[in-house]
Amino acid sequence: MAKKTPVLDANGKPKFGIMDKLAYAAGDFGCNMSFALKSTVQTFWLVYMYMEIGLLSALVLVTQIWDAINDPMLGSLIDNDRRKYKMGKFNTYIFFGACGLLIAGALVFLPLPESIRMSQETFAVVVKSIVFILAYVIWDACYTIANVPYGSMLSLVTEDKVGQAQLSTWRSIGSMLGNIVPMVILPMLIWKNITYDGVPKLLPGLEDLGLQSINPQTGKPYEIGEVMLSPLTHEKMQTLLGDRVFLAALIMGVLGFIAFMFMIKKITIRVDENSVKTNENTEKLNIFSAFGKFVKNRPAVGVTLAAMGMFLGMQSATTANTIMFATYFKQAELSGIVMLIGFLPMFLFIPFIKKIVDKFGKKEASVAGTIVSLVGAAIMLFFPLVENKDAALIVYMIGLVFFGIGMGVYTCVSWAMMGDAIDYNEWKFGTREEGTVYSLHSFFRKLAQGVGPSIVLLLMGALGYVESLGTVGQSLETAQKMCWLVAGLYAFSALVQFIGIAFIYNLDKKTLEKMSRELGRDVTEDDLFVVTTAEDNDNLVG
Repeated sequence: MAKKTPVLDANGKPKFGIMDKLAYAAGDFGCNMSFALKSTVQTFWLVYMYMEIGLLSALVLVTQIWDAINDPMLGSLIDNDRRKYKMGKFNTYIFFGACGLLIAGALVFLPLPESIRMSQETFAVVVKSIVFILAYVIWDACYTIANVPYGSMLSLVTEDKVGQAQLSTWRSIGSMLGNIVPMVILPMLIWKNITYDGVPKLLPGLEDLGLQSINPQTGKPYEIGEVMLSPLTHEKMQTLLGDRVFLAALIMGVLGFIAFMFMIKKITIRVDENSVKTNENTEKLNIFSAFGKFVKNRPAVGVTLAAMGMFLGMQSATTANTIMFATYFKQAELSGIVMLIGFLPMFLFIPFIKKIVDKFGKKEASVAGTIVSLVGAAIMLFFPLVENKDAALIVYMIGLVFFGIGMGVYTCVSWAMMGDAIDYNEWKFGTREEGTVYSLHSFFRKLAQGVGPSIVLLLMGALGYVESLGTVGQSLETAQKMCWLVAGLYAFSALVQFIGIAFIYNLDKKTLEKMSRELGRDVTEDDLFVVTTAEDNDNLVG
């Protein structure tokens, strides 16, 4: 049978088609096989490594500052590289980044000896701090080497705007799959109930209660394999299996590498690689002058505040949410499935977003969404009051579904709203200031991503969480406070988004149409597609 001749474009390259889309989706799947682990980092070091909560808060902040510096630094390195590579410049960098991620992600979850990880002595604390910083810096550098050129590759595959929009959509699909798989499966693998193995245990936080070999409910000795109950709460106890986290990270590194290799082999570069910059803004930025201009741009301030609220609330809630499931609901292994229930409604709007925006407008639809999110957050504020834990979990899940539905519209159009904010600057002040607006928007997003988790860790400590007790020895009162913290973070997130979009962002449908006419621009379907990053999608899951 004769081999089918590939259809070529005008430049002799294989014509843009489904293989490019599948390959590009595989790339973001590969990115998320590593990035999805980020939400587990704080929990691992807090629960398994017993790191002091204030120190962990500081280290998280330091690594997030490095993350903000790391992207443009490595992006400039790639932009200035003019060497010729057999695989092409972007694919070569992605290949080396993927090789690094094979093991770099697992290094962050390196299970140190028990004598070090459980100790609060100065030597042990210093060792843990050094391992945390070095492992995270190496991991983040490898991730950036792979992710930054991957994100910029969209413009290299095709110059057609419709084709780029399609690639963006397929990237979102790859990202969603890459997030869902570890989000659902990983908690089932790394959390377990503590069972009796015939040897009396001295469990953290329970040493003063003696050897744990008696069931506090029945007063009888445990049988082999029986789930042990806390003498404090008379409920089952759960612990994090650090060795399994390390192994899971290695497996995810291999899966990510395979996905990257599929992308490199199957995708076609049709545009000169040196014509595309990985840094959106390479000009020097006077931060004080730029900030003065930025605060005058109401739409930019409004959508940036909404994005900060989203990250400060949702991403920051990740660790507190996991601790809540382990210490209060005693079902940490199901935390991923529950989060998925809140995550999926966001994607319900993707097929309908153009019709929704055409009829109501971006601002109007987003405001309606934030109101629904506020309703969901209000429902969540009631679940800590429900005494029956099964019923409380149901109330929490209902609130999470409403929150996710409300977030749907905004997540689809947030970057398009930023594009409108840039047009607004040109409309009102006569200068486009595209680099300034995007740079400061990105800066404040990074700020929220770094400061938020650090603040939440400090709040957990203030509410009574004792890191030396792990998830075993926390009191019922502390577990209940984690519920209030999680509910409060979601409420804060919804409220800040509502204020930013409803009261500060001032480009409603009527004003946007007027601005577009006076600038001589039309709002097209392509304006609604967003070149999302793996990081953006993971933050939504948080």
